[in-house]
Amino acid sequence: MKIFPAIDLYEGKAVRLFKGEYDKLTVYSDTPLSVARDFLSEGCECMHIVDLEGAKDGTTPNLELIKELVKESGLFCEVGGGIRSLEVVKRYIDAGVGRVILGTAAVTDREFLKQALALYDEKIAVGVDLKDGYVAIKGWTQKSSLEGFAFMKELEELGVRTVILTDISKDGAMAGANHALYTAVNERLSLNVIASGGVSSIEDVKRLRDIGTYGAIVGKAYYVGAIKLSEACEVAK
Repeated sequence: MKIFPAIDLYEGKAVRLFKGEYDKLTVYSDTPLSVARDFLSEGCECMHIVDLEGAKDGTTPNLELIKELVKESGLFCEVGGGIRSLEVVKRYIDAGVGRVILGTAAVTDREFLKQALALYDEKIAVGVDLKDGYVAIKGWTQKSSLEGFAFMKELEELGVRTVILTDISKDGAMAGANHALYTAVNERLSLNVIASGGVSSIEDVKRLRDIGTYGAIVGKAYYVGAIKLSEACEVAK
């Protein structure tokens, strides 16, 4: 299993939200580059980056900072947040991003998703954010009528290989990951699942590893010192 420490960007800072709510935002670092360097020094090989401003309005206000993070860290980086056109996908790929995560656009525009997959194949992932079992969009501010499993089955049939699966109710809450959800997906689908939301202890990492999860995103638990990344990386292996 791979560990993806997370940097969520808002106004150029590394922040965390609580359950996806923008009015419950905590700034953890004014210098995201120093955070990325810490990931590297802890033995991480990957990094998960979200442009929270982009997720809300579909723009790329943190593109230059993301370019710098990719270049300076040398880590395999996956990026999500407001990626709703092939032009933006290309910008990120050209900047050295290893995987681009489509969220809202994958839900609302299947043609765009198909075109992105045709051009970039495994470099395209889909963020599946669940609220009460249904897919949420637009920075988690709206709940769609799409049932989570049905949507993921469709993604699998379209040729998507990797999904970043988030239980929004667990995000930033430090209450443990939704292991039942990840177990069910691993049993029913052949997607590479990256668990996101609530990974708050080494025990979480062990359980996700043992049920065959492809990757786990470590966010708030890193910033508050609940998980040491070097230990998480060792356990994940």
